[in-house]
Amino acid sequence: MITATDSGTAPADSTATGDGRGAVILNGITKRYGDQVAVDDLSLSIQPGEFISLLGPSGCGKTTTLRMIAGFEHPDAGDIRISGTSVMNVPPYRRDVNTVFQAYALFPHLSVAENVAYGMQQRRTPKAEIRERVSSALDLVQMRRFGDRKPTQLSGGQQQRVALARALVNRPAVLLLDEPLGALDRQLREEMQLELKLLQSRLGITFVFVTHDQGEALSMSDRIAIMRAGRIEQLADADTVYARPTSAYVAAFVGQQNFFRGEVVESGAAVNSPHAVVRGAGTALAGSSQGEAAVRPEYISIEAADATGAASAANTASGELIGVAHLGDTMQYLVRLGDDQSLIVRRPTPDAPVLRTGDQVTCTWAAHHVLLFPNDDSAEQGGYVAPPTA
Repeated sequence: MITATDSGTAPADSTATGDGRGAVILNGITKRYGDQVAVDDLSLSIQPGEFISLLGPSGCGKTTTLRMIAGFEHPDAGDIRISGTSVMNVPPYRRDVNTVFQAYALFPHLSVAENVAYGMQQRRTPKAEIRERVSSALDLVQMRRFGDRKPTQLSGGQQQRVALARALVNRPAVLLLDEPLGALDRQLREEMQLELKLLQSRLGITFVFVTHDQGEALSMSDRIAIMRAGRIEQLADADTVYARPTSAYVAAFVGQQNFFRGEVVESGAAVNSPHAVVRGAGTALAGSSQGEAAVRPEYISIEAADATGAASAANTASGELIGVAHLGDTMQYLVRLGDDQSLIVRRPTPDAPVLRTGDQVTCTWAAHHVLLFPNDDSAEQGGYVAPPTA
């Protein structure tokens, strides 16, 4: 099995991955639209039965990559192998993949069962086999009792299940999903995330899932490929990309971070920002004069400025509390450190201090929760979020 590396790219010779049914190997694929490079020399090995997400902001190349696997776009360079066979000259309808889009594209004049059966009817599959496979596919998505209904009589979540059944009924080696949950409301989207992962685990089909929603990727994926400007910035499991991002871009895109920018000091172990000297406990910044330190809101403690608990903290910043929000299981505080930066703090609701807007507060956090990176101004082009300002 290929192990994800910090670079997030698979070796050019991907034979170690194996050529089992459902394996997908992208080897140096590039796609240009005129002068614009949408996908740039991208290599990736996907294991049979793996749930992998391509995550990134609009324009990063994730959907183009998915469309090249599906055969809807053709790479200008490189090779794509599915189940051990190159598909470079294979049309979409002959590839052992199916695609589920955000727009479900169900035929409104056909029943649910007829929608699911449509592809097999075009292939002249025997009627008895069609009935059996349609029933099985609808059972998988818990929609058999709705088989006689028209799509307009279904909710958005039910229509999405039908679209999944239509894709799964052909028993593809790889299922490609292009932001299929984007049209659903939050509660239904979260329910469908669980159902999708359970369905994939039960079927053992390779899922390649495209999304710009980090929550979807974190909750479902075996691995996440975070994309930036047509390349993979980091490829790893959810725990790794969240706790050990390899760049400021990944740190900002996955979860939420507070960033402090400034001069690198203390032999590369700290960043001297205008509002705090932020010290880390990990790898020092070697050879960088300017850097940025990142700390997640949930790792920061907050208390009234006249409290005594901050005396021994490695990192401290003080300011005015300008906002308090109840998020259910957490309380969120917004602290203005100065005219150019604010700090977001989140504490579990049962343990959250009682503070009011206008209070002077002190924020503290441990050095081992700090991530240090070289300055990366260009990351703003790919979804990098600068510190919030008041």
